[in-house]
Amino acid sequence: MEKLLNVSSSPHVRNKITTQNLMFDVAIAMIPASVYGVWQFGMHALLVLIATVVSCVLSEYVYEKLMKKPITISDGSAVVTGMILALNMPPQIPLWMPCLGGVFAIIVVKQLYGGLGQNWMNPALAARCFLLISFAGKMTTFTEPFSDAVASATPLAQLKAGETVDVMAMFVGRIPGTIGEVSVIALLIGAAYLVWRRVISLRI
Repeated sequence: MEKLLNVSSSPHVRNKITTQNLMFDVAIAMIPASVYGVWQFGMHALLVLIATVVSCVLSEYVYEKLMKKPITISDGSAVVTGMILALNMPPQIPLWMPCLGGVFAIIVVKQLYGGLGQNWMNPALAARCFLLISFAGKMTTFTEPFSDAVASATPLAQLKAGETVDVMAMFVGRIPGTIGEVSVIALLIGAAYLVWRRVISLRI
């Protein structure tokens, strides 16, 4: 007896996890790094986070509205893109730059390729590359922790220059860098949450 096979588009594995639930978990996992980044670098870091998230959500809403597509901002993917992009920004960057990056991430990298799941690379990281190429000076200027003005070298730059680095300061997060990268502890808390929620596997 012949068995008919049904060929369908991905995903082929289905469960009760929704995109909204998944994005909510990822956003929660980024909260420790976000809070630490704001505590260390000040209110401007918070403004970068807010502005970037808002620009991503608005970009998605306006694009889908103009293209007469279903509005998908409630799935949380634009919020996650905004948070990832913001956490990859230098803390004192002018607000319009990450906002421009948010528009690029959502419209150019995500929506023009068909929306969620169709993009050729992570929209937030593509936007970071775009900003790094366009504004290399601003994107590679980092301030000392708890300082609004003193520019400082990152640990990698110090090692390249033949200097030593404080490993404990790197682990805790008392180093210059982007808003969300500096505290290993905060990032590990977020990772532990994702493992606990079974969003990611320890194999990763």
